[in-house]
Amino acid sequence: MIFWKFILVLTIAENTINQENMKNTIYIVIGILVVCGIVYSIVNLKKNKKSSETTTKTEESQEIKIEQPTVNTNNSAFSEKLNQTKKGYPFKAWREAFFEYEMEQYSEENCNAAKAIFDNLIAKLITLGEHGNEKDKIALFEKAVNSLNTLDNSVEGLIETGEREDLCELIDQITIASGLNPEDYADGEGIADLWREW
Repeated sequence: MIFWKFILVLTIAENTINQENMKNTIYIVIGILVVCGIVYSIVNLKKNKKSSETTTKTEESQEIKIEQPTVNTNNSAFSEKLNQTKKGYPFKAWREAFFEYEMEQYSEENCNAAKAIFDNLIAKLITLGEHGNEKDKIALFEKAVNSLNTLDNSVEGLIETGEREDLCELIDQITIASGLNPEDYADGEGIADLWREW
């Protein structure tokens, strides 16, 4: 529509302006059209980006809702106790080592993978409930420790002495919060020692 208005202006201008001025006018009009096209493209890109970000955030929040177990009110104290163990997550400190000492094994991806193992363990323990079967709880710990073994085998140097201590302490805290006693496993060394390879 705007293009046709410019053509009309050019036609009127052609009748009233000499040929040299006409060339200049055409160049100006073409320049204006190009600038308008660029502005239009930028505005649409921003709109599409905002729309995409909103969709992504909505999808992420839906994923989070799906992953969160439903907790009945009788289980809320148990849930709270388990969620409190997340305060003992060492992964932020691991990430700082990535930046401070250039330790590539502590990339965001690797730290998030380790964190996801514990998030999953805690979520499944909450779903199982405080009075869940001890064997079922032990099976969840076994799966988590084996997942850590797999992660450690795939990322060289991920779990060294300091990290091992961090993880064993965290697993002991989760064990206690789940209603189990870490001293009842692996001759008092803790439940992780039944399967850990690190």
